Amino acid sequence: MKILLAIDGSKFSNAAVEAVIAQSHPQHTDVHVLHVVEPPSLLVTREMSGIDRNLDAAWEIELKQAEDLVLSTANQLCAKGLNATGVVKQGDAKSEILDAARNWHADLIVLGSHGRKGMEHFLMGSVCDAVARHAHCSVEIVRISPAK
Repeated sequence: MKILLAIDGSKFSNAAVEAVIAQSHPQHTDVHVLHVVEPPSLLVTREMSGIDRNLDAAWEIELKQAEDLVLSTANQLCAKGLNATGVVKQGDAKSEILDAARNWHADLIVLGSHGRKGMEHFLMGSVCDAVARHAHCSVEIVRISPAK
């Protein structure tokens, strides 16, 4: 079995990691950990042209933190007996998750839900919704209780 685990460092993606660990899996299950970093838009970059160096430095820090998160998560999964690898991609999270799942021939995509509703959901969209609607394979959306 091939599981694509999409993470973002939030408590919601931590719940998805815990769900993958807690479930029983067939022998030789592979988990591919994916974190997508969305680059600042060109419009924002143009408006902030006076601080390009600061933006570049912040971007490099964000990429390093993403790589550390993916490595840490993959190591956590390996410590629990799963075969895990990881990668950081840049771009639109919805598209990158769907592309990675298709290209890697994932059997299952696991991701945490932020539970956005109303106007926030309308404005920001939902990665979970898009992935669930367009994935070629099964999708598990992990939710956490409001108390957490």
